[in-house]
Amino acid sequence: MQLGSKWNRRSFLGTLSVIAGSVMAPRKLSAWKTAPSVMGFGSTGNPYDELGVKTVINCEGTMTVLGGSILRPELEAVMAHAGRHFVRIADLEVAAGKRITEMLKLPEDYGAIVTSGAAAAMQSGLAGILTGDNEQFIKQIPDLTGMKSEVIIQKSHRNPFDHQLRTTGVKLVVIETREELRAAVNEKIAMMHFSNFANAAGQIKVDEWVKLAKEYKIPCMNDAAADTPPVSHLWDYANMGYDLITFSGGKAMRGPQCAGMLIGKKNLVANALLNNSPHEDTIGRSQKVGKEEIVGMVKALELYLKEDHEALSKEWQDRLEYISGRITRVAGVSTSYFVPDIANHVPHMAIAWDSRVKLTPKEVSDLLKDSTPSIIMGGGEEHPGLSMTAFMMQPGEHKIVAEQLEKLLKQHG
Repeated sequence: MQLGSKWNRRSFLGTLSVIAGSVMAPRKLSAWKTAPSVMGFGSTGNPYDELGVKTVINCEGTMTVLGGSILRPELEAVMAHAGRHFVRIADLEVAAGKRITEMLKLPEDYGAIVTSGAAAAMQSGLAGILTGDNEQFIKQIPDLTGMKSEVIIQKSHRNPFDHQLRTTGVKLVVIETREELRAAVNEKIAMMHFSNFANAAGQIKVDEWVKLAKEYKIPCMNDAAADTPPVSHLWDYANMGYDLITFSGGKAMRGPQCAGMLIGKKNLVANALLNNSPHEDTIGRSQKVGKEEIVGMVKALELYLKEDHEALSKEWQDRLEYISGRITRVAGVSTSYFVPDIANHVPHMAIAWDSRVKLTPKEVSDLLKDSTPSIIMGGGEEHPGLSMTAFMMQPGEHKIVAEQLEKLLKQHG
């Protein structure tokens, strides 16, 4: 590989040297003693009100369209500290990745970087597989001349997020059976992609997919974006042998909404970073992740690993049972509980009613959304009526939801 020292001013060579060697010890800098007071916009403590945007009670879970999750105060403080200094981003990425692999006790040949969400991790991870550390290929992508150009994916695993794969210029080779997979293998195949939440839908399951990839010596990626809890998923797929695994940071881990993690084989993770911000003339340059988000992702993971997950699950179930106790007072209303197999694997409640309540589920959902405070509650998740989770509710909000929903069902009962 021939590298020019003037490829970009973010220094491609600098990143290579950081990846290959140790990270320089940081200088100790004095932090601001006190936070500055806010004047003007934001001074009320609710910038959303000042912009005329209604805040909502989130009964749907860690949805990107609702802002993901709520940051812990401790995490906010650490991110504020990070924002008060300058640092070489490439150095920071390597150091953060090292800390992440240590916390997760990943296999020795695995590494990690922080990305601007799981979707960015998918794109950069695949780009790294396509280009390696070849400077010309990195600048050239999505023109795949001279590179492999196809990715195998199961039909049932196609979803809007594979747009991130297609932006690299690859062709998705869609298969359904093991025989079709074997027939699809050729010298153009760069990767085999697995959408973890679709595990039940495809004929080839998560454990077999990686075994087949190893058999054909093809790198494989697992998009496990929202698939914690259980917390063990953070290392399960690396231990299975997946070459790359993606996670969202702003969901159950309650990290920055614009952060995520790419975990995988060290060389592939290093090549993904070369295709990503802060480097210019790369496909991932637009998917910038700041120093604050990188530090925040590390802290969020630390806090998440220390949580009492059983106690949290019980708290969420207790909130649902409180709501159930209120709304089942209304004649014809019933509730039941379920936990999705994968993605948002937390207690959920299905809410159904008979003809004595003269509203459709969509009408109830719309009325709750337009109420004050606004309550966002979705469809039945393959269950009749509505479904909800207390996963992302703030303390006391379950009582507001119970009151509003009981009132609404009574009015139309």
